[in-house]
Amino acid sequence: MTETPNGLVLRSPEGTRFVFDAGALCLEFLTTGGPGVLSRSETLHTPDDLATWCTASRLRLAPGDVHISGSEFRAARWLRDALSRFARAVAHGRPPNPRDVDEVNQAAQLPPLVPQIAADGQHGSHLPADAFQVLSSVARDAVGLFTGPLAARVRECGAPDCSLVFVDTSRPGRRRWCVMERCGNRHKVRALRARRGTEPHEAGAEAAVS
Repeated sequence: MTETPNGLVLRSPEGTRFVFDAGALCLEFLTTGGPGVLSRSETLHTPDDLATWCTASRLRLAPGDVHISGSEFRAARWLRDALSRFARAVAHGRPPNPRDVDEVNQAAQLPPLVPQIAADGQHGSHLPADAFQVLSSVARDAVGLFTGPLAARVRECGAPDCSLVFVDTSRPGRRRWCVMERCGNRHKVRALRARRGTEPHEAGAEAAVS
């Protein structure tokens, strides 16, 4: 599993920007949308969208570093959807679908991005690369996560209207929310309103909760 710390800047349906750290490269990939109801938040519409994710993710690949063909883009969508179902199955204690496991394993068999030491002494990759190398790196990250000790720490956000998946790296292992400042705070607001018996439109309720 990729250990590089990172955070993606995401935008909520309400238009609020927030920083989300999924804790693993493969789970960062799930922020691009997914199958079924997750398609409403789809962001991978073209190969350029995949390139944009490569730049924003912990891979930190610059535009133009990765060549993405049409077939590679379609494979990216298939892998992303398989990983989405796989991760949610693990998060809820269910066995993953064997077809999703096969999809991940097939992607992991391809040559991954080749690591190297960048000019600034930081971790980098031998470039340019093709998208299949990116997908292999994502799939291998998933293999490491779902077969390792942190598999039991894979969580789906506890908010009923949030589907973000993350690795709970907190010491007590009781993290419930994708981001405390977003879904955690909204939960506090709802609980406060329920205790006070107030209406959702009451002014100042959200501001009163930090």
